[in-house]
Amino acid sequence: MDEQTRIEIEAAAFRRLRQHLMQDRRDVQNIDMMNLAGFCRNCLSRWYQEAANERGIAMDKAQAREVYYGMPYDDWKAQHQEPADAGKQAAFEKAFKENVTDKGEG
Repeated sequence: MDEQTRIEIEAAAFRRLRQHLMQDRRDVQNIDMMNLAGFCRNCLSRWYQEAANERGIAMDKAQAREVYYGMPYDDWKAQHQEPADAGKQAAFEKAFKENVTDKGEG
């Protein structure tokens, strides 16, 4: 497979993952994703921002989230985010530390 085809296939897979999380499974909470998988929609938007910044494209966290979520993040939260209980919040603190903060990405 040539390099351009690989890039296009990877981009298509990313777009399908985004569609799955943003349209097909809006019910899946970011906190649950982080607790189980060590990443969530916010991580994906941060990775998008980092890739843009690496290519000299100025983009902050709010802009990247709006690109990824298709709306301002606060609007997404108001429409789709459910309150998390103390157990989920404690698990999130641990998952965030292990997967984001300790890796120098937070």
